[in-house]
Amino acid sequence: MVLLAASICTKAGKPLVSRQFVEMTRSRIEGLLAAFPKLIGAGKQHTFVETESVRYVYQPFDKLYMVLLTTKTSNILEDLETLRLFSRVIPEYCKSVDEKEVFQHAFELLSAFDEVVALGYKENVNLAQIRTFTEMDSHDERVHDAMRQTQEREAKDRMKQKAKEFEMQRRAQQRMGGPKTYGSSSGISSNMYSSSSNDTKPDITPTPVTYSSNNSPSITRPITSGKGGMVLSKKGKNVDAFVDQLKSEGEVVANTVPVTTGAGGSTGKTKTPSVSLPETQKEDVHLKQEEKLIVRCGRTGGVEALEVHGMIMLRVKSIENGRIAVTVNNKESRNIQLQTHPNIDKKLFTSESLIGLKNSEQPFPANQEVGVLKWRYTSTDVNEIPLTINCWPNETPNGGCEVNIEYELQNTDMILKDVQISIPLPGGGQTPVIGKIDGDYQFDSRKTTLIWSLPVIDQSNSDGSIEFSVRGKAGDFFPIQVDFNSETPFCDIKITGVRSVVNRAPVSYSNETNLIVDKYEYV
Repeated sequence: MVLLAASICTKAGKPLVSRQFVEMTRSRIEGLLAAFPKLIGAGKQHTFVETESVRYVYQPFDKLYMVLLTTKTSNILEDLETLRLFSRVIPEYCKSVDEKEVFQHAFELLSAFDEVVALGYKENVNLAQIRTFTEMDSHDERVHDAMRQTQEREAKDRMKQKAKEFEMQRRAQQRMGGPKTYGSSSGISSNMYSSSSNDTKPDITPTPVTYSSNNSPSITRPITSGKGGMVLSKKGKNVDAFVDQLKSEGEVVANTVPVTTGAGGSTGKTKTPSVSLPETQKEDVHLKQEEKLIVRCGRTGGVEALEVHGMIMLRVKSIENGRIAVTVNNKESRNIQLQTHPNIDKKLFTSESLIGLKNSEQPFPANQEVGVLKWRYTSTDVNEIPLTINCWPNETPNGGCEVNIEYELQNTDMILKDVQISIPLPGGGQTPVIGKIDGDYQFDSRKTTLIWSLPVIDQSNSDGSIEFSVRGKAGDFFPIQVDFNSETPFCDIKITGVRSVVNRAPVSYSNETNLIVDKYEYV
C-alpha cells in the first residue's frame, strides 16, 4: 500500500488539515480534494471512489470527511483498515468533529498522522501507542529535572541543618540565662542595630527573622516596629495559605482528614516519597539507577500500554575520581532499547559492557549528576505488569453497590513499598462501609476517594483484597490509581563495578536503585 495523503475536509471539499506522505504540491492536493465531493453520488453507500490517477477512501462525519488518497494499485482492505485508525484518532484529540476543534488541535492531529503512516506505508501501531508516542517525552528534560530536584534536596538539607544549629544555640542561650539570639554566623539572618552618637533610635525597616524547630520547616515572619512588638498571625485564619505554601516548597504535609482504621486496627499513613541515599553514605563515585513505570489497563484487565523508562546517572565529587569506567551487567532478554550518552564510547559499551567516555583522557564532570545510559521498554502483555488489580462491583436492588477489589503480585521477586491504591467513590461524601481488608485504609472526604494502603507487598503477601459497600453504580469506581516504589529494578540491568581508566584498578563506589511509578491506572 502507498498512501499519498491523509486529509480532513469539509463537505464542499475545502481542506482543513492535510498531511502529504509523498512529494506533492499544495495546488495538486487542493485540486484533488476540491474534485472529491463531485465524485460522490447521492445515495451511494460506498466508502471509496476512483479516478484515472488516484483512489479516494473516505469516512463521513457530521460535517466533515476523513479522506485518504492512495494509488489505484494499493490494497483496498489495508486502505480501509488504515482509514478506521485515522477515524479513531480524530475523536481522541477533538471533543467534537467540527472545523473549530480541528483547527484548534491541528498540530496534535498532524503528529498523530505521522505516527500512523511513514513514507506512504502504514506503521504497525495502535491507538494507545500513538497516544504514548505523541506525548514527546524528552531525555534532556528528565536529566534537567533530576539535576534540579537534586539541587533542591541538597539546599533543603543545608537549610534544615543550619536551622537545627540555630535552635541548639538558642536553647543553650536559654539554659545559661543569657539573652535570646535570633541569628548566628552560620548563615541565618540576624538583626544588627547600631546606636548613633546622640543615642537616638534609628528608623528601622522590618527585617525577616527565621524561626525553626528540629523537624519543622523554617517560617519567615516580619518584625514590625512599635510597642506591640512582633505580630503573629491568628490561628486558623491563614492556616490554609500556610499549608499551600509548604506544599509548593516541596514539604510533606500530613492529611488532616479523619482516618478510619483497617481490620488490623492500625492507622493509615500518609504516602512518603522515596528518599535518595543520604550524603553521608555516598562515596566519591556515586551511581543512581532509576526507572519510571507507566501502566494503563482496561477495566477488564487488558493492558493498553506498559512503558518503562530507565536511566543510570553518575556523580563524582572531584575531577581526580572522574577518569573511570562503569561495568554494567545486562541480562535482559526482552527487546529493550538501550541508548548511551553521545559522549560515551558506544563501541566500548557494546563489546565490553563498559560505560566510559570517548576521550579517555577527559574525566567526568565533578559535582554534577550526569545521565550516561538510558533504556526504554514497551509491551502490552498483561503478564509483565508487576501488580494486577481486579475490581468486581456488584449493584444491589436498594441503589447500593458491593465492591470487591483484589491485588496480585505477579513478579514475586519484587518487593513493593508504600503501596497505595486510590479508588474514586460516588459524589456526596458518603463514607464506605468496610467489610474485609488486607492492610489499612483511609477515606478522603474532600476528594471522595478511598485509599487502600499496604506498607510492603512481597512474596509473603502476594495477594490480598478489600471489600466495601457504598451507594453508587458499577462505573463510579474508576479510574483506579496505583502508586508504589521499589528497590528492585523492572529490567534486569545491574551495575557490577567501577574501575579506573588509568590503571584498571577497582574504584570504591556507592549506588542506589529506585523503581517509581509515573502513572499506573485502571481506566
